[in-house]
Amino acid sequence: MQTDRSFQVRAAEAPRDRISRAIEVVESGLIEREDHARVLVLAALCGEHLLLIGPPGTAKSELARRLHRIFGGRYFERLLTRFSVPEELFGPLSLAALDEGRYERDIAGYLPDATIGFLDEVFKGNSAILNALLTLLNERVFDQGSERVETPLISLVAASNELPHEDTLKAFEDRFLFRYPVAAVADDHFAELLAIDPDRAAPSGEAILDRNGVAHVATLARNVPLTGAVRDALLALRVEMRERGIEISDRRWVRATRALRIAASTNGGVRVELTDLWILKAILALDAEQADRLESWYCDCIGAAEVVDPQRCARIVQAFEKQLELERSATELAFDDAGKLSLMRRRSTEDGSDLGDSAPRISAFSRGRRYSATHVAARLSQIDDVVRQFDGYLHAAKEHSTSVEARLAAHLWVPARVAQRVADVLAATAARVTELRSVLMQVREGYFGLPLTEDDNDVAPNPVQILD
Repeated sequence: MQTDRSFQVRAAEAPRDRISRAIEVVESGLIEREDHARVLVLAALCGEHLLLIGPPGTAKSELARRLHRIFGGRYFERLLTRFSVPEELFGPLSLAALDEGRYERDIAGYLPDATIGFLDEVFKGNSAILNALLTLLNERVFDQGSERVETPLISLVAASNELPHEDTLKAFEDRFLFRYPVAAVADDHFAELLAIDPDRAAPSGEAILDRNGVAHVATLARNVPLTGAVRDALLALRVEMRERGIEISDRRWVRATRALRIAASTNGGVRVELTDLWILKAILALDAEQADRLESWYCDCIGAAEVVDPQRCARIVQAFEKQLELERSATELAFDDAGKLSLMRRRSTEDGSDLGDSAPRISAFSRGRRYSATHVAARLSQIDDVVRQFDGYLHAAKEHSTSVEARLAAHLWVPARVAQRVADVLAATAARVTELRSVLMQVREGYFGLPLTEDDNDVAPNPVQILD
């Protein structure tokens, strides 16, 4: 009776709410593991496997156990060594089957019977174990004598201190679509770590998700499209990673796209948006450095959707600064009322001595260039146009920032710290444009200081050229 009531409760609860509650269960009481909780749950919903990379004592096995709690079913956990044998993972040979001439294993309670599994130091397994694992991971089947039997495995969580260097192991490692580094708690949260009660029981409760839910999620996400902005961003990322010497296989890109569709769909979206791309950090990165670089790319990618380009704004301001400097330093020949050259300064040598009776240099008849009122007005008008553009940029940036912050705050798969990081990037962009606007206003004031001609020829100068 309890099972039926639990099923009714789960069915009445919205899928997104169930997933959100599952994430809360996984990360509850753990420090600096909000990223890992999301990646872990998403990997399971995608029907994919997760590789956690990091030193011992960083809650890798605890994360796997919590994933089992939210899915229920059987759980299997084992530490692999180079001396491990297949019987430890797949069960002993069935003596009853041998008596009947069949080569089968008693798999009850072992990995082929588990919904969630955890293998620590997975790359230390020998070739017999890894080859058997490949079939189990890829196809969810297990070779049982002359037959292949389906397994209930939803996701396997594996752990290792480091990534393998051998080519044979790299092929096995590539079967884990999700890979995420796990580090020790940072000093900023060390006091919280010390306050943890090691004897405190982990969060418990009934299963929140199940295999049927995983299949349903995959069905709903199958036709979720990618926006044009997302396709452009992925192509640019592929080119950038290739230039850095990081080659991502076509198979991984295809599976990553499927994961993006599932992430967007479970988040309540009808298409994959730029805000959904954070999960690529857990799919494309091989180490902590690459993961951080991909998160920076994500922050920049979110900012690229706005109309503000601070680099172009800087080029505009620099162009006006240079133009003002040129016009301030420009000279012209000075003529008196009779139309003759007028001596503008005392004739002297560079060391300050008098030139005597020698002829004055032409520079002695030069003065600072004077400009017509039309010239100055034209420059001021162009600057005013740019200032209005900057004001429009800042207004659009504020609206964009508000929109992005709201979407990220409510996003199922983007951790709060990432949302704050994106908000900081957008705020820094707006601050930079505000600073450039202030410099441009100073340039504008500088044009009021240019010397004016007495007569206005009504000839406006060519606009200041901005190089894109």
